[in-house]
Amino acid sequence: MGIFSKFQKGFQKGASVIQGALDTISGKGRLDESTLLDIEEAFYSSDFGVETTEEILNSIRESHRNDRDLRAEGVGHIARKILHDTLEGSEGGDWLGKANGKPEVLCLIGVNGSGKTTTCAKLGFQLKAKGRTIILGACDTFRAAATEQLKAWASRLDLEIVSGHHGADSAAVAFDAYSAGESRGRDLVIIDTAGRLHVKEGLMDELAKMKRVLGKRNEEAPHHSWLVIDGSTGTNGIEQARVFHEKFGLTGLVVTKLDGTAKGGALVAIYRELGLPIFYVGLGESPDDLQPFSIDQYLNSILPEVEMQVAD
Repeated sequence: MGIFSKFQKGFQKGASVIQGALDTISGKGRLDESTLLDIEEAFYSSDFGVETTEEILNSIRESHRNDRDLRAEGVGHIARKILHDTLEGSEGGDWLGKANGKPEVLCLIGVNGSGKTTTCAKLGFQLKAKGRTIILGACDTFRAAATEQLKAWASRLDLEIVSGHHGADSAAVAFDAYSAGESRGRDLVIIDTAGRLHVKEGLMDELAKMKRVLGKRNEEAPHHSWLVIDGSTGTNGIEQARVFHEKFGLTGLVVTKLDGTAKGGALVAIYRELGLPIFYVGLGESPDDLQPFSIDQYLNSILPEVEMQVAD
């Protein structure tokens, strides 16, 4: 399956909600207050957020005042342009530097169930396939099955891993993972941290300790700190991201579990609120369903461009 097909499949539910609202315009042959309410409901239910939804509606109303024959494709064009402008700068792009003898460190952070562990493995697999040398650090020593889960992924995908026993000091495991990466000349150490609620101060302090310990081995570490957010939770992820950012200093986002949810608009709301680049999106369960985020691929999937037609 090609990249566009993966995006299209992943955002299918969100696209159908918005397309349904646009179809009501086509069915009536005109735009009125009733169809505007349908559009508003579609963007709200897809979790694009208040500011973006209101901006789209205000722009549609203004265009309609100037063109009473505004059609569905015109409405779609207006919404697409606003979304594109809002997302400008959101693509994470290339992030891993050239090999220089010292590994870079990527910490994956997030609440329980966000998909950190599987993201850790999938990302390692993809980077290895591109010729980079990777080692995983199983630092979620808090959840009993987490280490075994990552070990199983590592075995399946032929990835190196450093782990500790259940209840071990996660910062010590991170230290060992970095040491192994440095001694073996690896390009990147990916740290799978323990899932934690952003309101639990003790667990947040544990993250801060890990950051200090890594900094003793390499003052630039961690080079990358990404929050992994479950996309199906929608804009609830904004508060998570804000707290983790304040406590840990995030450098980017991974939004997972977007396949099967109609809340794909949360990407826009989260980026608009925090300005953190989105490096990857999770669009399925297989290793290659973790895809680099692309504004164009996203918009082409959730709100395809339709050629404007001139009314007779």
